Amino acid sequence: MPAIILLAAGASSRLGRPKQLLAYQGQTLLRRAAETAVAAGAPVVVVTGAQHEALLPELAGLPVQVVRCPDWAAGMGASIKCGLQQLESLRADFTTLTVMLCDQPHVTSALLGQLAETHAASGRPIVASQYGDTLGVPVLFGSEALPLLRQLPDSAGAGQLLKQHPALVAAVPFPAGAVDVDTEAQYAALLASESGRAAGT
Repeated sequence: MPAIILLAAGASSRLGRPKQLLAYQGQTLLRRAAETAVAAGAPVVVVTGAQHEALLPELAGLPVQVVRCPDWAAGMGASIKCGLQQLESLRADFTTLTVMLCDQPHVTSALLGQLAETHAASGRPIVASQYGDTLGVPVLFGSEALPLLRQLPDSAGAGQLLKQHPALVAAVPFPAGAVDVDTEAQYAALLASESGRAAGT
């Protein structure tokens, strides 16, 4: 059985306001990512941190488990391990785990399905999204790779494992994965591209 961890714990310090709550195509980035995860048909754990109370209304009505990571400020590794512990406490018998972020607005449930299909076809324990020269999230970890996640330093992200264990990694092309929202300029560019597409239809 697959499972998904959606990371939404950060304080958005570079942006200066919670990026989880930025609007895109009529939804917040968090709601959009959570619905995408749920549509993939797997148990979903959303890991919050800095903005826990503010984010809860955006997850209302969705079949997700929300857990606040007490050590969220230590880094992404802490949030990933917190999500893992939550899944294990639910006794979820998961064989793959996909890690998602909420600031990649172009992630789709079809992409998440491609990660799973590539995992089955390639036999590789890890399947990452590829954009440009980068291998990154969303990234799927098979059961053989889960011990690597459990040993991840609090301050490290999944990308560190991809660099350390390249022989374990298969890739799925996802050029739009390069679009994320860390700054006001990136958010403005995202909205501009959306309005450009709308004008062209």
